[in-house]
Amino acid sequence: MSTIRLTMAQALVKYLAAQRIEIDGQEVALFEGVFAIFGHGNVAGMGEALYHVQDTLPTFRAHNEQAMAHAAIAFAKANNRHRLMAATSSIGPGATNMVTAAALAHANRLPILLLPGDTFATREPDPVLQQVEHFGDPTITVNDCFRPVSRYFDRISRPEQLLTSLPQAIATMLDPEHCGPATLALPQDVQTFAYDYPEAFFAPKVHRIRRSPPDAYELSQAVAALKQAKRPLIIAGGGVHYAAACEDLAEFAKARGIPVAETQAGKGALADSHSCAVGAIGVTGSAAANQLAEQADVILAVGTRLQDFTTGSRVLFESSDKTLIALNVGRFDSLKHQALPLSCDALVGLRQLDAALGEWRGSDEWREQTSTLKREWAEAVHRVTADQGLALPTDAQVIGAVNRQAGDDTTVVCAAGGLPGELHKLWQCSGPGSYHVEYGFSCMGYEIAGGLGVKMAKPEREVVVMVGDGSYLMHNSELATSVMLGHKLIVVVLDNRGYGCINRLQQATGGAGFNNLLEDCRTVEAGAPKTDFAAHAKALGCEAESVSGIAELEQALVRARAAQSTYVIALDTDPLPSTEEGGAWWDVAVPEVSEREEVNTAYQGYREAKQRQRH
Repeated sequence: MSTIRLTMAQALVKYLAAQRIEIDGQEVALFEGVFAIFGHGNVAGMGEALYHVQDTLPTFRAHNEQAMAHAAIAFAKANNRHRLMAATSSIGPGATNMVTAAALAHANRLPILLLPGDTFATREPDPVLQQVEHFGDPTITVNDCFRPVSRYFDRISRPEQLLTSLPQAIATMLDPEHCGPATLALPQDVQTFAYDYPEAFFAPKVHRIRRSPPDAYELSQAVAALKQAKRPLIIAGGGVHYAAACEDLAEFAKARGIPVAETQAGKGALADSHSCAVGAIGVTGSAAANQLAEQADVILAVGTRLQDFTTGSRVLFESSDKTLIALNVGRFDSLKHQALPLSCDALVGLRQLDAALGEWRGSDEWREQTSTLKREWAEAVHRVTADQGLALPTDAQVIGAVNRQAGDDTTVVCAAGGLPGELHKLWQCSGPGSYHVEYGFSCMGYEIAGGLGVKMAKPEREVVVMVGDGSYLMHNSELATSVMLGHKLIVVVLDNRGYGCINRLQQATGGAGFNNLLEDCRTVEAGAPKTDFAAHAKALGCEAESVSGIAELEQALVRARAAQSTYVIALDTDPLPSTEEGGAWWDVAVPEVSEREEVNTAYQGYREAKQRQRH
């Protein structure tokens, strides 16, 4: 057997560079590259190895480990989980900074290869710089924090362990059912150890995404349920995108006369102009989708994990007279909510359902009602997003301005706070790829880094990041990375001077305004400073300006689209209003006892609402 002598780190990156994937009949590199922030735990081993493969496996320098991992995750999401990136850090804080990103990827079923440095496997120099010692178990390091938030975890304590562990990590990330983050902890000494690896290990390998067909019995049960339906509804989740099933879903819905509502991850599966598209579902859903969900007799949930925002905390469409069919590639998700499971790939499942349904269609009355509700909701969206000339516009009005300026080539990116809910309700999608919101983990600080990842995945698209002042202040350093790498973003910063979304929730549950808006926080006598976001963005190398009101924002967006580099627009907004139209109940626990009468009143309302939950 022919061998080649390499260090563990050299073997790792050589293997990654040899991985390919087939997408739409074409072979491309599986890994776009590696995000890296070097430290003493990875610069000598991984750093030296990456230096020699820059042409086939580029290294991208970032400014924050969590943010670079977010960018890598967004890259994978924008590529429908078919292409990946890796992220490497030093031991200690560099590694633990990526734990939050790993949790985000795990919650959203998104792939990333995490390569944190680790302490010495030999333990000869222990305790090394940044090592956290566990007095009763010396095998534990901070990298064990990755175990509960990784789909695959291994600590490579010998160089030959790569031969079995690395293929398993990649297989996990590409598995439609078990997709998520894979973590290989890399002790800094083992990175430098040499081994005679088989040359065959590094032969180019072409991966193909597995498509699972439905079980015959489960398919027959789903078909029988649908054929009895008079008022069917489809809920499209992220799995529709990841299975490349958007076009098939659009044709299936139109042919069968079934309205389609969308989750956060599923939004954009259908263009809003599609006759069956009725908008978002659930807590941040459209009035059209939620009314149809309440009246539907059969609901076909495709590729969604049916979390509480989708189901209205299990009250929106879980009455005993409804049948829920969960078409999901993951058995875990297809068994939720007492659903009829249909465990299979979304594309294959939809095609087999279509073939088995024959001439069946939803009722004419249901299609007419869908059209009426769709039209009424479009009128509501137009009304709440229109410019009213306010000095402090609402989030909805800012969204309207950005949406009006967006072309079919635009992708909007967001994550946490009030904006994702407003975007879910109000953003008018042009089709797949136009909407990228991380709401499985609702992670503040994802926005700008996520926008960078989307732009790296889809450089031909105009990427517009919408971010509140709170999230901007948490993570903004990848603005500098976007400028450095030449990946232009348009960033709209909505400054409502605080955490406006959680302030509204605080007051809705009877609480007093406290520690959310800056005016309600402990500060010096003069109050919290006014942040000049445009000046800050300019300091990071961006073009930037501050505007006042919607008219100025729309003019600035024209300038931003014409710019060649990342462009930041900041404007002040009103922290209090949110769109009242649409929506559904959300289970947020209220204290049973309080000195505030407002809390006691809110608790009584909470108890009444809880009665609608089946269990």
